Amino acid sequence: MNQDSYSSDQPTGQDPLVLLKTLQLLWTKQELGKLKEEIRRGFARLEDPLAGLLAMLESSSDWKGKGHSLGYCITTELQLWIKAHPAVPQSGTKLKKLQARVLGMLSQCPANLLDPLISIYQLHTADRNYLLEHVSHLYLQGNYKEAAILSIKLKLQPDQDVEKMCTPLLLQDKANLVEEYVAEYPELQRKLLQTLDTWCEPSFNIRDIIRPYQGLSKYNPEKFNRRVLSKLIFRLLERFNVDSALCPNVINQRHLRTLNYLFYKRFVEKTMTEENWADHIQSTVGENRWLQAHLVQSLLRHCDARGAARWAQHCQVPPEMLPQAVAEELQKLHIQDRVEEVTKADNYEASKKKDYYQLPIPRENIHFLQTWEETLQCWEKVLQAGQVVGVDMEWKPSFGMVGKPRVALLQLALKDEVFLLDLPRLLEQAEAEGEKEKLPHFIQMLYSDAAITKLGYGMSGDLSSLAATCSALKDTEKQMLGVVDLLAVDKQLQWGKDSRKVDGLSPEHSHEERGVRQPEKGLSLLVQHVLGKPLDKTEQLSNWEKRPLREEQILYAASDAYCLLEIYERLCKDPESFGLGSDLTESLVGKQSKKPRAKKQLNKQEAPSPSGQEFQGPRTEPSRPPAPISPQEFSVVCDNMLQGLGRYLRCLGVDVRLLDNEDDHRKAAEVCNCNKYLKVSRERMKQLVESSRQVSGEHSAGCPGSQSCSVTVPVCDTAQPGCTPHSEQAEGTEQCRAATGLAGDTVLQVTAIPPGVLDRAELTDFYCCTCCGKVFWEGSHFGRIVSQFQDVLVASGNTQSFYELS
Repeated sequence: MNQDSYSSDQPTGQDPLVLLKTLQLLWTKQELGKLKEEIRRGFARLEDPLAGLLAMLESSSDWKGKGHSLGYCITTELQLWIKAHPAVPQSGTKLKKLQARVLGMLSQCPANLLDPLISIYQLHTADRNYLLEHVSHLYLQGNYKEAAILSIKLKLQPDQDVEKMCTPLLLQDKANLVEEYVAEYPELQRKLLQTLDTWCEPSFNIRDIIRPYQGLSKYNPEKFNRRVLSKLIFRLLERFNVDSALCPNVINQRHLRTLNYLFYKRFVEKTMTEENWADHIQSTVGENRWLQAHLVQSLLRHCDARGAARWAQHCQVPPEMLPQAVAEELQKLHIQDRVEEVTKADNYEASKKKDYYQLPIPRENIHFLQTWEETLQCWEKVLQAGQVVGVDMEWKPSFGMVGKPRVALLQLALKDEVFLLDLPRLLEQAEAEGEKEKLPHFIQMLYSDAAITKLGYGMSGDLSSLAATCSALKDTEKQMLGVVDLLAVDKQLQWGKDSRKVDGLSPEHSHEERGVRQPEKGLSLLVQHVLGKPLDKTEQLSNWEKRPLREEQILYAASDAYCLLEIYERLCKDPESFGLGSDLTESLVGKQSKKPRAKKQLNKQEAPSPSGQEFQGPRTEPSRPPAPISPQEFSVVCDNMLQGLGRYLRCLGVDVRLLDNEDDHRKAAEVCNCNKYLKVSRERMKQLVESSRQVSGEHSAGCPGSQSCSVTVPVCDTAQPGCTPHSEQAEGTEQCRAATGLAGDTVLQVTAIPPGVLDRAELTDFYCCTCCGKVFWEGSHFGRIVSQFQDVLVASGNTQSFYELS
């Protein structure tokens, strides 16, 4: 459309404020279709639509708030209208005047109006010095956030002082805005990081930064310190992939904290071996003179001159940095007789065999695998149906450094041998051969095979590190089957409550005998309770990436994996003596180690089981729909589900009777397999509960050994449509029971209903098992279970499976 035709569309030159009143009326009536039509017609009648929009915005204030507004609707409609009328945009002096007007409004605009206004008034084409001057004016008024946002929108950052613009934002805890400010400019990223690192110098007074901004609104001094700055620097280094050498101060401070932690582990806790400690000190300090000076100072605090010289020798501290007394001792160490150390080492090894768990297999049965030829032999032995495998992983301690640890060693323990897989070496070889999926494929086969039992301790953490090592393994945890996390067993055992002893020293006794050693915890404590002696964890903080591994590391890694087999075997042989169910596998279903909880997207309410605990469903794979499975396969799933799942489904009319042989029927008989339920209304259930309590109060003195008296409720023996049983009164104190009763001496367990459940308006009915007396009610767990197993669950047809109680 040319300018002449555009002019002919607007002969009247309508007043924009008159148009605004019309639009406000339509907005109030929420007639959005008519509103948009009127906006487009109104712009066509305006003599200058761009000036008209500013006049309407300046006369209204609704657009200044957050969210959708009439001003936003008018602005976006004008943006669309301009695309259809390309001759509308102004230029020259008239446009500059409009730009000046709109710039005055931008600092008050919500975020959703900025981009449309900048586009309509072509602010990217405005004089850059004028824009910078306007942003500077906002900054001087103390509108730091608004100045930064406008700078980002107009891409003014390269012409601004990054330290000046970002400092007040950091003081106001707006680190996210600072990241956005430098996101597209690598040079600014480096300048910002260098500035932040300067603030982390030990001699720098952080109050010097704050002084020019006294009275700054929303300033929180607790959120602006070296620790917070250090975290921000590491986050920026990782996000923008900048070389950490750019920030020597914060890196040194992080290494210094690591140094102090290592001294604590070695000289206070005394839980780190000399070799491990020296390895980590060397990799932490390196040739950094500043850190070496701190190392010497720490050595002198924890050791005498001779001891300091000995450690300085281990850590390769230059002699010129040592005090004279330490340097002289260092000279003597070079000619010192080693006999005493050898004798001491022999005594130490003998002591370890006495006090700690020892591998029951010979050393030649521990295999360190670094080639694919060796690994293939491992595969053939591990990937066998019925195999039980102890799985553990080791990685180099991060000591708080950025990123997740990468697995350096994968241990797989079988009954007669242990395989130690050098993961970095194997991955490197596979990639060089163009077959980088080989190792992930093996690991996925192992974890997804339900016929192989995998034992671990805290599997979730191990698999997280495994995913960080090889991205192809990120979904392993979702796909794993046949796993037993002994951390879950450890939580069930609850050793601390009764200080029970198991074939060995109690924690208190063993700690007392060992003197200075720290109390056992985690897997080591579980090993002590079940097998009698704890693990020797002195190699736990080894540098597992360093090759070759020392003999102590190899034995430690093998022990960590193999002990899982012995624990599992011992628990399976006599689970009841450890407070577990007769079937160890059954007692572990649904109780793996905790993972971060996913956000719930369906019902907010959770229906507890009659025992007051949440009903735990089977492990499923949410990323894929359930595939149809045979009744035989499903019966295996049923065997591993929590007790009560079958009852819970049947009480609502779902048939899961998939038993094929005598053994299956025998197993089912151990759990109630009833498919007849009594349907009780919420109001009637309230009466039964109240009656039980009243009878209990009246007759408790005459009912020794019981807590309440029963109310007998007969149930029809056959499925007769329309059968409606009726309740009867208690027969007397001589017939008191522990809970409300059903006909046939079945106890109705109304006392197990948690407080508050009967007050839920959405629960209209309760279902009582006529065989065992347990009470069930419908909740979100049932809906999820039905949806997950809908391919194998079928309705029970015309057979009546529950009866109403009048």
